[in-house]
Amino acid sequence: MAARLPPPKRQKTYHGVPEPAPEAPKPSPNIVVQFVSEEDGSSLCPAVNIPANLTRENLESLLNKLSTKDEDPVPFSFHVNLPESKTTPAGANTRIVIASSIEKDVLEHPSEDFTPEDVIVVHCAPQSVFRVRPATRCSSTLTGHASPILCAAFSPTGNLLATGSGDMNVRLWDLNTELPSHTLSGHAGWVLCVEWEAMERKLASGGHDGRVRLWDPATGQPLGDALRGHTKWIMSLAWEPIHINATSPRLASASKDGTVRVWDTALRRLEYTLGGHSASVNIVKWGGSGGSKGVLYTASSDRTVRVWDAEQGRPIMTLKDHAHWVTTLTLNTDFILRTGPFDHKGKKPASEEEAQVLAKARFDNFLKSTPELLISGSDDHTLFLWSLFPSASPATVEADKRSAVSKPLTRLTGHQKQISHVVFSPDGRWAASAAWDSSVRIWEGRTGKFVATLRGHVGPVYRVAWSADSRLLISASKDSTLKIWDLKTYKIKTDLPGHTDEVYCVDFVADKVVSGGRDKTVKIWKN
Repeated sequence: MAARLPPPKRQKTYHGVPEPAPEAPKPSPNIVVQFVSEEDGSSLCPAVNIPANLTRENLESLLNKLSTKDEDPVPFSFHVNLPESKTTPAGANTRIVIASSIEKDVLEHPSEDFTPEDVIVVHCAPQSVFRVRPATRCSSTLTGHASPILCAAFSPTGNLLATGSGDMNVRLWDLNTELPSHTLSGHAGWVLCVEWEAMERKLASGGHDGRVRLWDPATGQPLGDALRGHTKWIMSLAWEPIHINATSPRLASASKDGTVRVWDTALRRLEYTLGGHSASVNIVKWGGSGGSKGVLYTASSDRTVRVWDAEQGRPIMTLKDHAHWVTTLTLNTDFILRTGPFDHKGKKPASEEEAQVLAKARFDNFLKSTPELLISGSDDHTLFLWSLFPSASPATVEADKRSAVSKPLTRLTGHQKQISHVVFSPDGRWAASAAWDSSVRIWEGRTGKFVATLRGHVGPVYRVAWSADSRLLISASKDSTLKIWDLKTYKIKTDLPGHTDEVYCVDFVADKVVSGGRDKTVKIWKN
C-alpha cells in the first residue's frame, strides 16, 4: 500500500482572519559617525559611513583599526551628548551611553534629538586594560566584633582587611582564607577610622579616646604607645604619599578638637599642629601636588576647606565657598596615592627606593592628563570642584598656569539633602556623590558636569566605592543593602541584600567587596 502524506497543517486564524505574514526586518539606515576623544574633543579618525545597527563591540573594533597602529586593541566606552539647547527636566541624564548600537540607543532615544541625516558625534573614552567582575554573592559572614562596624579598609595589595568597631578593637582579616588574623586591642573608645600605609607595613587607627595608634599588620602588635595630644576624638587619618617619602611616611590626624596633628611615625613624636580651624576638622587628605612634600587639605564644620604646606605646616589658602559644615573631601589622585607602588600587575618592589620610583612614575603619569583636582561636599547639599595647583600638571593650558587658584571650577548642585560621601573614580574621569536624599549622583570628574542620578535605595546612602577599573560603583545605605551600579545604563546591576541593619562602610578591591554595619558582622562579597 502506498504511503499517504499527512493532511496539510490547518492555518491558524484569529476570529476567522488568517494569521498575518511575518514582517520583513526593517532595513537599518546608514549614518555618518565622527569619533572624538572624550578628553579634549579632538578627532580620532576621519568621519565614517556605517550601518546604524553596528553593535558596540563592532564600533570598538572599527575604532581600534582606524585609530591605533599595530598595537593591542584598547577597550572603549562610547556616548553621545544630548543637545544643551533643549530644555531638559532637572536631574535628567545629559548623555546617551551606547550599550548595544547607535540605532537602538541614539536614533530610537525618547528625546528624538537625532535622525539618520545627522552627523553623530560619538565621544570615546579608553577603558582600563583589565575588567573587574561584579560581586554577586556573599562568600563570608565574619563575626567577632561585639558592636557595630564603623570603618573598614582593604590593604593596598588587597591581601588584608582591617575593620574598626564600637567594641574598641581593630580586627585584621586574611582575605586568602577569609578568617580572622589578629585582634588589635588598645583603644579606650570606639574605633572611628583605620588607614593603611601605602606600602602595607603599618596600619593606623583613630578612636573616640582621642588617641592615634600604629600597628604592625604582620604580627598584630602595637608599634609603641599611643600618639597622644588630641583632646577630642579622631575624625580622619591620612598618610604621606610614598612617592614623597617611602622610608618613613608621616601621618596626619584630624580631630573633633579643631586641630590637625602631623606625626613622625619613626621617632613617634609630633612634628607640628595645624590650628586654623574654629570647629571640628571632619576629614584630612594628603595630596601629592603643590609642594616638595605635598599639601594637606582639611575640611571643617567651620564651613571652610584649608590647604596647608605639608613641609612646615604653613597655611596656603582658605576656601570659604560652602554655607554649612564641610563633611567630605576627595582627590582624583586618591587611588594612586592609596595604592602607592602597587598596580594591577601585582609586582612587588624589592626595596624602598624602587617603591618610591614606581609610585612617582604612577603619580606623574596620572598628572600628564589632568592636574590634581579636589571635590568638597557639604551639609549645604552642594559640592565644589577645585583645581588649586594647575601648574603642577603638563596638561594645563599655559594661560591657566598659575601657582595657586582659590576659586572653584564649578559648583555641583542637585542633591536635595546633606552630602554624606564623595569619591573620584580611580581613573579620575568620574566622581560619585552619595547623600541623605537616598540617591547617588555621577559627575564628570574634570568638568563637574552632571551625568546621571542613580536611584534605587530607600534610605540615606552613607558610602560609595569604585572598582579599580572605574566601570562599577557600589553604594551602602541605611536601608541595609548594597547596590552595584552599571554605568552603561545607570541602573542597578546587582542588589546585595544580607545585612540585617544599616550598612555603615564599604570598600572595593580587585573583585572583592567588604561591608560592615550596625548588625556587627563583616560581609565579604565575590563573583
